[in-house]
Amino acid sequence: MLSRTASSLYWLGRYIERADFAARLVEATIRLDALSPSPAGVAAWRSALSVTYSDKAFAATEREVTAASVTRFLTTDTGNHGSIAACLDQARNNAKAVRTALTRDAWTAINRAWLIFNARGRPASTMAPLTLVEAVKAETRGFEGATHWMMRNQATWFIRLGAAIERADNTARLLDVKYHLLLPKGEQVGGTVDRDQWTTILQVVSAVTAYRWMYSEGLKPSLVIDLLTTRFELPRSLAGSVEEVVEVMTLLGKRTGLHGEADRMARARLTTMQRTRSHDVIVKGLHQYLNAFIRENELLHAAIARQFRFT
Repeated sequence: MLSRTASSLYWLGRYIERADFAARLVEATIRLDALSPSPAGVAAWRSALSVTYSDKAFAATEREVTAASVTRFLTTDTGNHGSIAACLDQARNNAKAVRTALTRDAWTAINRAWLIFNARGRPASTMAPLTLVEAVKAETRGFEGATHWMMRNQATWFIRLGAAIERADNTARLLDVKYHLLLPKGEQVGGTVDRDQWTTILQVVSAVTAYRWMYSEGLKPSLVIDLLTTRFELPRSLAGSVEEVVEVMTLLGKRTGLHGEADRMARARLTTMQRTRSHDVIVKGLHQYLNAFIRENELLHAAIARQFRFT
């Protein structure tokens, strides 16, 4: 496979995952805003901008932080490189470059998601926010399902690799921002607002039911942290993403014969994760742990690009 093709497939996986995450984040924040008093609602929208690294770009627009303005910025604003519209545009461009490597179902799902924001007959600006994000989530799930039924070859594995790297970054940033920015000053830890916010985190990563299955206690921040960091059973946890990266890179190594720095980094990270306990992470500092994980994830991404000679 050409390195340019591998790069397009990898970034296709990343952009689709990023669009899906942004849709889930917007949906959860809308619901949290409806449940929260006004100051908590504003804090939730500020945190949504922080999670997507869009806070500085939004500040440059000089708009007031409101549910409507942030929702537009994170969904339909093509000037925001992290918006759903921008991510789907990039995903479609990458998909067009590797069209013959995709099945008809996979291409159709990407194209339908893109058309939500670009079709003249159904512009996204006229759709209710929850309707819009539900439509995007449906198409990204359709793409994920189509990918699952593609041939088990390099095309599928590079898409999965990009998605796993992106998923790890998203979950780490989401958890870090919640722990340090989302809870309003003066609000009691464990109070109503706090519980709503932690429930929102679980909703974003589709882990509400998983939490109930795995823990008999009520909602506790320490257990949410445990679920999203060290539990391999949850695909969107840090541990689950780390394990998938190693699994996919092993498959790619066998097929391509390319082994190197990225493999060593991925396996070392998995070994460390297998020994990690959430209690130790909290005691030593969750913020420090997550920041180190995000930096490590960025270094692994760069190593993958070098190993497979992305252009």
